[in-house]
Amino acid sequence: MSGSSSRGTFWKISSYVVTNFTVTLFWVLFFVLNRTRVIGRHHVGEAPNTVLLSNHQSMIDSFLVGLGAYYPKSLVKPHLLPWNPAATENFYKAPVLAWLADKWRCIPVREGRRDLTTLKNMIRVLPDGVMVIFPEGSRTRDGTVGAGRAGAGALILATQPRVIPVAIHGMRDVLPIGKSIPRIGKRLIVFYGSPVEYQDLNGDTGRDAAQAVVDRVMERIRSQHAELTGSSATNSSAS
Repeated sequence: MSGSSSRGTFWKISSYVVTNFTVTLFWVLFFVLNRTRVIGRHHVGEAPNTVLLSNHQSMIDSFLVGLGAYYPKSLVKPHLLPWNPAATENFYKAPVLAWLADKWRCIPVREGRRDLTTLKNMIRVLPDGVMVIFPEGSRTRDGTVGAGRAGAGALILATQPRVIPVAIHGMRDVLPIGKSIPRIGKRLIVFYGSPVEYQDLNGDTGRDAAQAVVDRVMERIRSQHAELTGSSATNSSAS
């Protein structure tokens, strides 16, 4: 699979080189050509088995979420390069893009999203690394934070990770749906919240329990996003 923990040394080295080169270019895009503010980075830490769940605004959101959390530490700590579940219809439709997605530590998710093989692959790699997930499953059309899907909750219940809620704002202006070239001169904010507690739900099983977990995370993301889009966003302190 794309993103297997059993990959060989050559893949690990090539993935490290390609990913860090790519994210350095995106660092220039986000922090030099656009104005990006990071809030709450201290909540993320460096421990493996950490999952960052974020609202979804553009095709390149995962780069922003990963960069804000781990760059430039990922240059010397490869385990901080996040795994990224990625829609096959967006990231695997052309050979070159599929090759890049493989190096970017993407895990292909088939259209329709109910893919047990993908979930098993995510369960296999998360305990030894970190992962960025967009529980909504698709990009927002109007800027609001939608409902999360149960798959993210199932992953959490299966692997017991640290769960960091992330809210991003401004990415719709940088790369709107239907556009392929990012814009510059925009204002971006990425807000990492404190870990979400879900241990009280560990005794439950099945889809309802998984949905309850992801609903709790989405409530936090929604609250953080409301703070970013309200008057209080200008008063938050970066860290």
